[in-house]
Amino acid sequence: MCTTCGCGHPEQVRIGELPHSHDGDNETKSSKTPPHFSTATFQAQTTSDDTQKRLLKLEIDVLSKNNRLADQNRRFFANQQMRVFNLVSSPGSGKTTLLTTTLNALKDKQDCYVIEGDQQTENDADRIRATGVPAIQVNTGKGCHLDAQMVAEAIVKLQPGAESLLFIENVGNLVCPSEFDLGEQAKVVILSVTEGEDKPLKYPHMFAASKLMILNKVDLLPYLKFDVEKCIGYAKQVNPAIEVIALSATTGEGLDDWLAYLAR
Repeated sequence: MCTTCGCGHPEQVRIGELPHSHDGDNETKSSKTPPHFSTATFQAQTTSDDTQKRLLKLEIDVLSKNNRLADQNRRFFANQQMRVFNLVSSPGSGKTTLLTTTLNALKDKQDCYVIEGDQQTENDADRIRATGVPAIQVNTGKGCHLDAQMVAEAIVKLQPGAESLLFIENVGNLVCPSEFDLGEQAKVVILSVTEGEDKPLKYPHMFAASKLMILNKVDLLPYLKFDVEKCIGYAKQVNPAIEVIALSATTGEGLDDWLAYLAR
């Protein structure tokens, strides 16, 4: 968990704007201000135990509050008959390239919206907007994941339509996003074949929390020592119910399987 890494400090979070929007915003402010913990280098064992108990309680409290907000998001999405997917991965897996390819394939058939999560810059949101799809950038500062409150605030500004498709591109990180429900229909973990087939074993919580694993950049397989079947086996070992789609966001190989998954 990330109770001491800087996550959850609302003053570090910036919810961006839709370009050229002149409508009034109903902004909400987060009341969450988790304390910062520092401990002395040398402490008695009992003090250390007490500190660990307090940290554990804080983690439980943070997750409990997030889950309540995620349930509110989920009810809103359900009432709007929206399909919502939380895209998670390591940095450099090809999430944004996959997303732009997906949006270009869907935008004339389906209303789509995007919430982009990064620690800094609007670079990825700009790439999404270039497809013509509305996107809101959420900059988390030192935070290493999006949470349900950030998504709720972004939704207020994004104003997605009913029966639309919402993609949430999370901060590149295979640890903390696994713990934070955003109200999505499914987490989709994207693994590039350049990363190594043992990622599901190294980051089991993320693969256990995901309904779908996308193996991206399969066009590079001829140039790599990557065992696809072994990788899928590792993912199934962690999560027997996980589905798998192999594709290349660059060449379009396997993209139809992904589009069919989104249309369910």
